[in-house]
Amino acid sequence: MAEDILKKIIEKKITKIDILKKNISIDSLEDKIAKNNLFINFKEKIEKNIKLDKISIIAEIKKASPSAGIIIKDYDPLKIAEIYNSNKATCLSVLTEEDFFFGDLTHIYKIKQKINLPILCKDFFVDPFQIHLAKSYGADAILIIIAGINDNLADQLYEEALKLKMSVIVEVHTTEEAKKALRFNDALIGINNRNLKTLKTEISTTYELKNILTNHTGPLISESGIKTKEELLEINKNTNIKTFLIGESLLKNLDENSIFSVL
Repeated sequence: MAEDILKKIIEKKITKIDILKKNISIDSLEDKIAKNNLFINFKEKIEKNIKLDKISIIAEIKKASPSAGIIIKDYDPLKIAEIYNSNKATCLSVLTEEDFFFGDLTHIYKIKQKINLPILCKDFFVDPFQIHLAKSYGADAILIIIAGINDNLADQLYEEALKLKMSVIVEVHTTEEAKKALRFNDALIGINNRNLKTLKTEISTTYELKNILTNHTGPLISESGIKTKEELLEINKNTNIKTFLIGESLLKNLDENSIFSVL
């Protein structure tokens, strides 16, 4: 059932990370991080656009999702990243969850070698170990999904990411989650229009939660369900949100997508 999807993903992720932790040391990950000079400040790039009154698009790269099924059969993450880059995407979001989205951390590494854009590791973070792992593959930002974890773990993930000089997107869908997110002063807050428990999408979520998040000093992001340039501009006009995370609408029309014309 759809309402069990988030729980299933989290449970599977915990099991996988427990196995990885037995085989990979933090020290080995730190060595990989130290040798990488390709990191870019994700949050800073978006904040620069906000100061210039410009729209930012975080363009998502994924093969599939529980809501859409397989989106792209012949999936080539680097080719998609190149198309996004040529269309002046601000940042990239790369799905790395293996079982439900068919992602992989190596996709971030391959893209980072060729494309000079900040990358969000889009995954279900359940352990601070994952943050070191994500950065070792070249990620510049991580995602904290408030709906999937308890407050203590959210705090741990946030602090660990900041220690590693990574940007953090704290994702919310409900009024309660939005209020909790306000304590993460240095984070970007993503308003997910999709309920991760039912997979239902409602753009009205952005309008409702924007009012609660007005006093947050960092960037706000409207995520999921944005299908057209006109819809994006309408949200921007009514909320003054200037940053949008878009996946399926771009992936289903990679060659000529009018959404990029707002950049």
